[in-house]
Amino acid sequence: MTSSVQMRRTLTAVGTALILAIIAKITFPAISAYLAPDWTTAIIALVAALITAFVANVRSNQSTAEQSMRTLYVGNLPYRANEAAVRNLFAQHGKVFSVRLMKDRQTGKRRGFGFVEMAEGDADAAIKALNDADFQQRNLKVREAKNKNEQE
Repeated sequence: MTSSVQMRRTLTAVGTALILAIIAKITFPAISAYLAPDWTTAIIALVAALITAFVANVRSNQSTAEQSMRTLYVGNLPYRANEAAVRNLFAQHGKVFSVRLMKDRQTGKRRGFGFVEMAEGDADAAIKALNDADFQQRNLKVREAKNKNEQE
């Protein structure tokens, strides 16, 4: 069986291993690796290594590296809004990577604001279209999110 160290050596020999996770379950061990920049060479190396007892899942990270993200602040959200509804709203204006709606730690109730991560090229279009837009009978406030350091 191939060890974690041997696997990492195989992957880093063909490119830069950005993330390597070996999940060793008793019934179904698996490996996830994200390589840059030449993922085709990595696949050939994995096949050549004839790794047994592992399922290799190799993905290129080029798509996420080429698309930088911007985080948008979304305020005045209805308390009943969920992540899926907000994702669908923003997806009309571009690629959405993630949606986080803030909740009160003690009560678990939504706080009426959240953050949406979008492709940089789509973020401005979303801000322009959705700032002051009506969403579930609330007037949304959408702008680029500030870092915690910038808020102080």
